[in-house]
Amino acid sequence: MVTFLAGGTGTPKLLDGVDAAFDPAEVTVVANTGDDVELGGLLVCPDLDTVLFAGGGVLDRETWWGIEDDTTATHDELQRLADAADLDGPSGSRTRSDDSEGHGPSGSRTWSDYDAESVAPGPRYLPPDRQTAGRRLARWRRFSGVAEFMEIGDRDRAVHVTRTSLLDEGHTLTEVTRILADAFELDVALLPMSDDPVATVVHTQEGAMHFQEYWVARRAAPTVEGVEFRGATTAEPTPAVRDALDDPVVIGPSNPVTSVGPIRALPGVDDALAEVPVVAVSPFVEDRVFSGPAAELMRGTGLDPSTAGVADAYPFVDAFVLDVDDGTDLDRPVVRTDTRIDDETDARRVVRTVADALAEVA
Repeated sequence: MVTFLAGGTGTPKLLDGVDAAFDPAEVTVVANTGDDVELGGLLVCPDLDTVLFAGGGVLDRETWWGIEDDTTATHDELQRLADAADLDGPSGSRTRSDDSEGHGPSGSRTWSDYDAESVAPGPRYLPPDRQTAGRRLARWRRFSGVAEFMEIGDRDRAVHVTRTSLLDEGHTLTEVTRILADAFELDVALLPMSDDPVATVVHTQEGAMHFQEYWVARRAAPTVEGVEFRGATTAEPTPAVRDALDDPVVIGPSNPVTSVGPIRALPGVDDALAEVPVVAVSPFVEDRVFSGPAAELMRGTGLDPSTAGVADAYPFVDAFVLDVDDGTDLDRPVVRTDTRIDDETDARRVVRTVADALAEVA
């Protein structure tokens, strides 16, 4: 058995080649839920869905989010209605050709409970008293669906409708994720990190904002001053997650701050990781990041944006997989390969190297 910690696109790309060294039936994936948002009353779980859609063979691999060849009729009509009613909607619509770990276009912000100063433009947050009302799992990340700031495809939306409806029927997010994983015929076991609300809030020079505003609506432009995992101290990893952390763990080349950080912020997770063999794939080649806002987020949280900084962020990791062009000298075992993952062949190569690294420290 082996457990992968997943967030963003790094670990999902690695999972494309998981059967090169592991039996998928013995693989558990624990996915970040700090990036989740409630949008127009629907719970959207980007990191869970990337694994879900990739494993189900429907992921749009040009963007690494959403469903391939999906239509956007509902999203487009929401934009049209907002424009026609002068509802002060998004200032620009994000198209499916944009490459991102998140979803959707930029938008107009009407309120944020994260900071006293207004931050504009941005998404339409629900009012302060609505952020902790209603569905508990959506606390601190509730957005209006007016001119929705994230582009949601029509088939993609069906997943969110089903997920939210099952939650409202009384199922936990873990139970709902299992139901959806069965529907998409996943070979691996997929788990949300918690059934409790945790919201990733990025503190910037322009105010505090949910991660999806920072990354999707604001395109990581604001200077980062810190990152908060709101609710993490009172949330709990599920029993299934605790069991999965008893097995050897792989951390793919995901963002260590906002993709892996929310999982680690849960009580007991770092202690569990210190007790089992852990291998991590660096998302950097020395100080050059492969993709996403990892460099900006690491710099803003006091970490050096580099492989050396990743090693500092992961004191529990027993061995690292680094790129052949990464000459970083670490104080732990290192196995090198070409770590760029553009297709399944690349993923299989890196997975085999991960297995070699685990063999060294098991």
